[in-house]
Amino acid sequence: MKYSPFIFNEEALSKFQILKKAFTTAPILSHLNPSLPAIVETDASDYALGAVLSQVNDSDKLPIAYDSFKLLPAELNCEIHDKELLGIAWALKRWRAFLLSLSNSFEVLTDQSSL
Repeated sequence: MKYSPFIFNEEALSKFQILKKAFTTAPILSHLNPSLPAIVETDASDYALGAVLSQVNDSDKLPIAYDSFKLLPAELNCEIHDKELLGIAWALKRWRAFLLSLSNSFEVLTDQSSL
C-alpha cells in the first residue's frame, strides 16, 4: 500500500479546529414540540443499537433525545436486518409517550435498505 504525504496547511488547520470544537461541544437537547413532525433515526451494529429522536424547525434539525442499548447474548446471533428492525421497535417503544403526543406524523429512518 502506498501512503500519501500528510499535508497540514492553513485550510487543514481551520477544518481541524472546527472538528475539535464539534467534538468538545455537546449538542443542546430541545424540548419536544408536539406540533412539529418527528424523526426517529436508528442504527444497529454487531453489538448494540442506537437511536436519535429529533424534529425539524425552520430547516434546523433539533435533537430531542439520544439512546443506545447493548444487545443481549441471544440477540447477538441475529442477522443485521433483524437487528435493524429490533432497533426500530426498541426506539418506538422507548419514545412511545413522546410519539403519541405528536399532533403530526413521524418518520423512521434506518440505513438498512431491505427495510
